[in-house]
Amino acid sequence: MPVTVVRFNLVDPDATPASLSARYKAAVEMAAYADEHGITTVQTEEHHGVANNWLPSPFAFAGAVFGATRRIAVTVSAVIGPLHDPLRLAEDIAVLDLLSGGRLITVAGIGYRPEEYALFDVDWKRRGRLQDELLETVLKAWTGEEFEYRGRRVRVTPRPYTDPHPLLLVGGSSKAAARRAARLGLPFFPSAHLPELEAYYKDRLVEYGTEGWTMMPAAETPLLHIAEDPDRAWAEYGRHFLHEARTYASWQSGDIRSAVKSAATTVDELRAEGVYRVLTPDACVAQGLDSLVLHPLAGGMPVAEGWRSLRLFAEQVLPALDD
Repeated sequence: MPVTVVRFNLVDPDATPASLSARYKAAVEMAAYADEHGITTVQTEEHHGVANNWLPSPFAFAGAVFGATRRIAVTVSAVIGPLHDPLRLAEDIAVLDLLSGGRLITVAGIGYRPEEYALFDVDWKRRGRLQDELLETVLKAWTGEEFEYRGRRVRVTPRPYTDPHPLLLVGGSSKAAARRAARLGLPFFPSAHLPELEAYYKDRLVEYGTEGWTMMPAAETPLLHIAEDPDRAWAEYGRHFLHEARTYASWQSGDIRSAVKSAATTVDELRAEGVYRVLTPDACVAQGLDSLVLHPLAGGMPVAEGWRSLRLFAEQVLPALDD
């Protein structure tokens, strides 16, 4: 049975406060529906100061999802570590871990947009050192014991639900990220299918004498939308996929590796690439993917169309996968 994911970043370039509120509420309702139908994971993420209203507060959203669900996991992929106060982040994750009974998965990256660092007056050049401090601090904080932090003794409460600590992965596409994960004995989450980086991480585990594992995207991890008539869906809604793809492309320099990487400049080019796929339920099953990532509200997709995609996925794709 493949891993099944429903992804939300709440992008809507044309939103009003009222329409964005409706989108947020719909996403939580969709998460509850996904939970009822056995979907594995809700995936969300963090970006700041984006004109299209990209979700900046994934942990607040995760809390709303946990309040509406009972089984589904929420993966924050990724939190931009250096933009957060380490003690406060440790508290927030601990509370969500307690609230959810251990259903929160956090991937900590350092981001790739200097604009986000400037927004919070954080030194872009210190991002690696800040990430090291953040990871070391949250691991100490979750023990519930006193420890030394920036020259003083501190203690963070409450302790999380999960023992020894909430699931925390180090994300990234660089050797520095792989070394950081191995040194701390944390699992590694490459941002794309990078077998050579996974091998490097495993070598560093041996070097540091630590233990860890890799959660790596498959070679093919398309973003899916389910429709009875894909041609109609591309004609009516392709601009939403293209908007998101072009946003990602504008952020990615040559050294950034991502599972979502598109060079398309038109809807037709995007459709031909296959990064975003609009499929009938039968065609979705026939893909034979190890991981099915449904993106029902991609790029400002109308909520009603997002619901159609999710229902087709839950009511026609999932049962066929069980057979």
